[in-house]
Amino acid sequence: MAAAALSKYFGDQLAVTLIESEAIGTIGVGEATIPQIRLFNSGLGIDEREFLRETSATIKLGIKFIGWHREGHSYFHSFGDVGRKIGTLPFYQYWLRYHQEGGELDLEAFSPGTLAAKHGLYGPGKTSARMPASAYHFDASKYAGFLRRYAEERGTQRIEGIVEGWDQHPESGHITRLHLDRERAVETDLILDCTGMRALLIGQALGVAYEDWSHWLPCDRAWAVPSEGNGRLDPFTRSTAREAGWQWQIPLQHRTGNGHVFSQSHISEERAADQLMANLPGAALADPRLIKFQTGRRAKFWDKNVVAIGLSSGFLEPLESTSIHLIQSGIARIVSLFPDRSFAASQQEEYNAQMAFEFRAIRDFLILHYNSTQRDTSEFWNYCRTMPLPDSLSQKLDLFDATGQIVRFNTELFDIASWLQVMWGQGRRPKHFHPMVRAVPTEDLGRYISLNAQETQAQIGALGPHEAYIRRMCAPGKASVRPG
Repeated sequence: MAAAALSKYFGDQLAVTLIESEAIGTIGVGEATIPQIRLFNSGLGIDEREFLRETSATIKLGIKFIGWHREGHSYFHSFGDVGRKIGTLPFYQYWLRYHQEGGELDLEAFSPGTLAAKHGLYGPGKTSARMPASAYHFDASKYAGFLRRYAEERGTQRIEGIVEGWDQHPESGHITRLHLDRERAVETDLILDCTGMRALLIGQALGVAYEDWSHWLPCDRAWAVPSEGNGRLDPFTRSTAREAGWQWQIPLQHRTGNGHVFSQSHISEERAADQLMANLPGAALADPRLIKFQTGRRAKFWDKNVVAIGLSSGFLEPLESTSIHLIQSGIARIVSLFPDRSFAASQQEEYNAQMAFEFRAIRDFLILHYNSTQRDTSEFWNYCRTMPLPDSLSQKLDLFDATGQIVRFNTELFDIASWLQVMWGQGRRPKHFHPMVRAVPTEDLGRYISLNAQETQAQIGALGPHEAYIRRMCAPGKASVRPG
């Protein structure tokens, strides 16, 4: 992703060298995304038809959370707005009054993404249609290969090799040369460290510390295994709460991605693997693979001439599909704050401040899922339900509980509709709604609520089956990335 973006946006102004080795595997759990991935692909000029074919992708309208609030309960966190705003207040404030006064329509009735996901819809039907906000499920390895070809076509030099050492400037501490073996070395100006959890350069070479967040996000293991599907291409991810963590199911064209994220302190690796294998949608296509991790982030994301991108910068578990977004976010910020050879300290400070805020905001959203729950059937969930929260999250939850208000602070990633769906789905119920809503006559409120429901139904009524959309978009034909 980094090589593709730099080669696209800087052209021949930069000499981009991509060092990677086929001998080093990828984590490969980042197969579900959020809508920002569309911006990344669009910026590179990638055609959606080619992308869908090349990466075996499907559409993602959101996540179905199963058993997170309590056993037997489920809800959707879908992309896009919930209801149409009127005046200065969001729709949900009026819906809160409607709900408290006995209204029967639930929140999902006003979410096009949720209703389309439930009915397996995406793409225009017989008439033109307005698409719900969406992202993708895709094969991460195929996407990497797709972008590698893209970057090489635009001048990126790829070197097959493993970094075995480095030279640093005696005064600045900048890494000036990477040694691949006894005979090969690469001169460097700026380095993007994409070495995953090893953090070879930002961590081992420069010694940047790691901030541990496992007391808030205690899962530290994941089993991952591909399987056959269940005969459907559902346009959503499944997240099912388990004894000491949760299980994902991600439907691709050619298989389903599965995994079990869990806390090794609360369940053995063997039992966690058994729970995963007993709950696959079809036959396993490989042996399960164990991934170990520690949630948290680097104390600095950019130090000297090294910028950590992806897992080398930190890890927030894949509950809300933010891993690939954080890669994209790091790339976008380094493009925006790209240095010259003077490496101004102010650029690094700004980059680090922005990335630190992004990590914290996503961290709080993830903690919400674990903490706001009625599950009390295991030591793991009892811990999560009662653990002390970061002040930033406590303030947001207290505000919603007392007033029904949600404030999106400083362009944080997840917007009001996302916080609303998850807080409501996890069982939080505010005591009040905004006082301005009381000024609306009851009849007008009823008409407004009814109109929103009708508009939502009309939008999804114009959609066709998701599987038909994928078949149509991936019809046989030459697949390649477009130049430019």
